[in-house]
Amino acid sequence: MSLHRRTLRGVFAALVVVSTATLVFGYVEAERSGDQVTGDPAVERAFRTGDRSPVVAPRDRITVVATDSNAFLSDENDSPRAQAELAAFAPNGSIYYYENDHTRYWDVDPVPGTATTVEYVYADHLTAEECHSESVCTRNGVERVNLTTGERTEIYSRITPGKHSTRWHDVDRIDEHRLLVADIAQDRIFVVNTTTELVQWEWDAQADYNVSSGGPYPEDWTHINDVEHVEIDGREAAMVSVRNHDQVAFIDYERGLMENWTLGADDAHDTLYEQHNPDYIPPEDGGPAILVADSESRRVVEYQRVDGEWNRSWTWTDQRLQWPRDADRLPNGHTLVTDSNGDRVLEVAENGTVVWQSTVGFPYESERLGTGDESAGGQSAASLDLSSRSVARGDVSAGPLDAALPPKLVNSISYALPRWVGLLEGVALVVLLGSLLGWGILEYRWQDRRVSVRSPVDLDTNDRT
Repeated sequence: MSLHRRTLRGVFAALVVVSTATLVFGYVEAERSGDQVTGDPAVERAFRTGDRSPVVAPRDRITVVATDSNAFLSDENDSPRAQAELAAFAPNGSIYYYENDHTRYWDVDPVPGTATTVEYVYADHLTAEECHSESVCTRNGVERVNLTTGERTEIYSRITPGKHSTRWHDVDRIDEHRLLVADIAQDRIFVVNTTTELVQWEWDAQADYNVSSGGPYPEDWTHINDVEHVEIDGREAAMVSVRNHDQVAFIDYERGLMENWTLGADDAHDTLYEQHNPDYIPPEDGGPAILVADSESRRVVEYQRVDGEWNRSWTWTDQRLQWPRDADRLPNGHTLVTDSNGDRVLEVAENGTVVWQSTVGFPYESERLGTGDESAGGQSAASLDLSSRSVARGDVSAGPLDAALPPKLVNSISYALPRWVGLLEGVALVVLLGSLLGWGILEYRWQDRRVSVRSPVDLDTNDRT
């Protein structure tokens, strides 16, 4: 064996050992610290056993968090299962309510006239056998739960084929019997009467959008991820987040798309970039204004409507904000922000400082009970004269990975990897895979194998007799 080969093998072996050790240490440290609320079985055990020790920072009122999840844990039979939770935290930071019965939790809204009852949207991934089909499907539904007693009531559910881009993210209650549903699966919004289960109204995105725009059609064309029942100039309408078209649109129930009210345009990323959960702030609260989690731009923004135009009136981000997917304006002028890839829920004061934050694994939406549904109890940024805050994209303190790659790519990588994989663990993973691949290629070449083909038929007729 040549000295050159021994040296290279030693280098590759060292890289494999160091990168593997880094990954193992990162995983063990994440398990040991247990500082993520979701994805941590200890939190569930604490709730089941009645342990009321604080697990998040204290804050006035109950905070409810619904979580998405790309992590998998093992159940009692060591079978893998997706881990997502609905958790409510008491003012002292202890666990007030907890459940993890569904594959995903999305929108969560307080029920008017109650103190601790909420309605939430969930998704359950079903097997092909459960779907009575050759492929998997998803049950999308709405449930109501009393966080004090734990009593749950099923409100409405439907089955959609496949998963991923067929899961409903938001449902808004119009009145006692009607729900407004954001239907990602069929690129539409619709009103359903939960008493009769009849669809009373719907708007199909194809009525106003070309299939050549937005995302891939039909796999994930519009990705309608949010809807809100609003009143515009005395008329009932629906505000809808058409995520893959980078737009927030308004749909008059009788007249259709209100084109001059649309915020954003397809690929106009300076305005919106695949946003989530816009909240409408009406004129009586300082609007018309829209507060929105501008996800791929990694910021929270607000637009004020002036003389028939949308003008940006407030922007907020910090060096940690990675992929915000919800923002609610509270009655005290603060903004409750949910940062999915940042694994945290935070409260931003009027002067732009973070006055409260808690680590929560991959949260989707949060609600502060007693403050109104989403931003219903809050004022517009313009009326409050809120202080904006931004971080330069080239600021190295925002992270070398952020500076080197486009935000959407960074967010996609963060979404795909387990929650305990940070920048260091991500680099270690790349080094490990690259080392194994490179080492394997060199070992194959060093085998010095030659492949030849020999005909079984002797064509030399001169030797024949």
